[in-house]
Amino acid sequence: MSGLTLPLLLAATNALPAQAETRGVADPAKWPQARSAGLIDDRTEAKITALLAKLSLEEKVGQMIQADTSAIQPEDLVKYPLGSILAGGSSPPIDAPDRSPAGPWIATVHAFNQIAMQKRPGHVPIPIMFGIDAVHGNNNVVGATLFPHNIALGAANDPDLIRRIGDATAKEITAAGIDWAFAPTLAVAQNDRWGRTYESYSEDPSLVAAYAGRMIEGLQGKPGTGSIQTGNVSASAKHFLGDGGTTNGIDQGDTDIPEGQLIAIHAAGYPPAINAGTHTIMASFNSWQGVKMHGNKSLLTDVLKKRMGFDGFIVGDWNGHAQIPGCTATDCPASFNAGLDMAMAPDSWKGLFDNTVKQVRAGVIPMARIDDAVRRILRVKFKAGLFNPARPFEQRSDMIGSPEHRALAREAVRKSLVLLKNDGVLPVKAAANILIAGSAGNDIGQQSGGWTLSWQGDGNTNADFPNAQSIFSGIAEAMKSSGGSATFSADGSYATRPDLAIVVFGEKPYAEGSGDIRSLEFEPGDKKALALLKKFKAAGIPVVSVFLSGRPMWVNPELNQSDAFVAAWLPGSEGGGIADVLVGDAEGQPRQDFTGRLSFSWPRTAAQFLLNRGQPGYDPLFPFGYGLSYAKPGKVGSLDEVPGIDGTPINKSRYYIDGHVQKPFTLQIDPAITRTAVDSAMRQEGAMQLGWRSAANGKATIDGEDIDLGFETNAEMMLQMVYRVDRPASGPVTLTMGWGTINATDLFRSAGGWKTVRIPLKCFAQRGGGDMAHVHPAWSLSATGPLTVSIANVELTTQAPGGFCPPRN
Repeated sequence: MSGLTLPLLLAATNALPAQAETRGVADPAKWPQARSAGLIDDRTEAKITALLAKLSLEEKVGQMIQADTSAIQPEDLVKYPLGSILAGGSSPPIDAPDRSPAGPWIATVHAFNQIAMQKRPGHVPIPIMFGIDAVHGNNNVVGATLFPHNIALGAANDPDLIRRIGDATAKEITAAGIDWAFAPTLAVAQNDRWGRTYESYSEDPSLVAAYAGRMIEGLQGKPGTGSIQTGNVSASAKHFLGDGGTTNGIDQGDTDIPEGQLIAIHAAGYPPAINAGTHTIMASFNSWQGVKMHGNKSLLTDVLKKRMGFDGFIVGDWNGHAQIPGCTATDCPASFNAGLDMAMAPDSWKGLFDNTVKQVRAGVIPMARIDDAVRRILRVKFKAGLFNPARPFEQRSDMIGSPEHRALAREAVRKSLVLLKNDGVLPVKAAANILIAGSAGNDIGQQSGGWTLSWQGDGNTNADFPNAQSIFSGIAEAMKSSGGSATFSADGSYATRPDLAIVVFGEKPYAEGSGDIRSLEFEPGDKKALALLKKFKAAGIPVVSVFLSGRPMWVNPELNQSDAFVAAWLPGSEGGGIADVLVGDAEGQPRQDFTGRLSFSWPRTAAQFLLNRGQPGYDPLFPFGYGLSYAKPGKVGSLDEVPGIDGTPINKSRYYIDGHVQKPFTLQIDPAITRTAVDSAMRQEGAMQLGWRSAANGKATIDGEDIDLGFETNAEMMLQMVYRVDRPASGPVTLTMGWGTINATDLFRSAGGWKTVRIPLKCFAQRGGGDMAHVHPAWSLSATGPLTVSIANVELTTQAPGGFCPPRN
């Protein structure tokens, strides 16, 4: 790994003038200079000037607001001429499931553009810009190539690989009719408890800087040359700024560090991204020294646009403007005045449009600020080729999941694997008979992680990945080709004793918010993977661990029980890349060697959250840059198995699972209600049957301390309940979360089999529970008997199909 080390970077900033006295206000003179390449030319600027002169105020404001597909229809654009549409992590195309191939996505973009480009009186046609979170390939589209997440790519230490991945991703995005990728993430994650650590290339700013411009070039093409017609898309460097440095690694928290550190560590990727011509930059949710980025004029305008010479436009994150003091999701002139050019207002777009128009007319937002924002947006649309109707890459289904792109992703997997331990069992002799164990071994969704077909990467099955290969499938293919065999058993059972076991285990998929953790201990309190490893060791079977994770984790007990241990990160759709390195030839000679090296330091204890090269007291188990190989082996001795911190996770989303109330919650039932253990559809005595006596009023409540569900509510999460009506309700039934109560009578009117209902948290907020930061109780069901209902599951779920908000009384 090359480039300036963190101490040298910090030393350079220490030579700068003293920090500004006002907290959260940047001094532009301290910041590096850059210059947008390929965005401004006289001919394009003349076109923009002529177009601006034709636009009404409403059309200008419309360009500055972006709505989500889940909350807008194409015909809405007749009255509200918005400039951009996005499809959030779990948002569907029009009239199709959220997990859809390219066809429905193309149709969706066409439907919005048909209205936007319609010739009608009083309307100036301007194409829609359609954005999607393509953070490791075109990951929202079924069949797309899924590249390893950024943490894995950092371990590859190969900038040209990054450029090629960007180019392949852009081709697959354009083939689905989309023109804007919310990528790359340039966060420099410093606290590995952060749930977005896997979106960071490295803890080292020099590696992030080396990758930033190359990924922009891959997505957009060389500055001024790429467009939708050449199979390129607009990039969005994100999140500006400091999202990887929040206190305690709390997502959307406060990055309370000196300005010099903000520059040296967290801004490192932005000058190369700007110099490479990035079309857009996304503002971050976090604060710096207590000031929210969406409202920080000194950073958005004075530093980014002026000092760094950024000529594209700044887009907000999901209702991020609403977090500015004094703002709401539908009312925030402060964010536009601070320098935000386009607000991501997924479900708040209509109110924000109306209020912003009024605020411009009242002089609260100067017209010069509006014209500057719209000029920047139109500049990007012209440069991206959106005003040119030609779409030569649309319908190129051969591009999506193409053999060439899958081969590239497989190469990336090979280069990203880091060998942490090998006591002579790797490479696997291809003529052997081996067992693949652990449920993750044949789970493409788990090996791909978050931001995969859904926001949190959950709810997927292998059938959702038609062009992909699981880790087991890749290993079995390699073994068979040389006369060996591989069998899969999730629980590790076998009929014939294997020569060796490869156990694949790791973190379940997650994204921001729910991905934040309390400690770095893997599986605290319930070490299922460790039990499986011990089972093989007790039987004298050599064990190779393949660990899937979005961050370095404390796995000392698992390392001790493994003869070899591979950090495979989140490899994506090409599980065969793991077989390329683990499986040798028939004689056991390597076919490929390990070349991956840690781009994040590996913890010695579960309490080493802040473990970054160059920091005082740096004492990792495996340092930055570590990685064994067949050519250069090494030994790992017996490791201490004391974690150093209580890793028990704080639960605020799982209330009743498999027949048990989840800690720290408790169940209270009124005397009028009986409770009996019954079987669920999945498990013996996995549900509770609640019975209301005739004509009796009663309430069943799952409760604990106040829980803060503000983030979950804004993130469109839902209360999911799996239940069965055994005796229909004869009177009213209500369901309560916090202060919000809904009429749930219709859900309990008819008896039948097991059902799943999902109710958006916003539904409870709208029914009197507006303060979702203090939810108490977590869940309560009230009724007048007779009623008998069995409850199998009560928990929060991420955006998913079937969300239902019952009508008001």
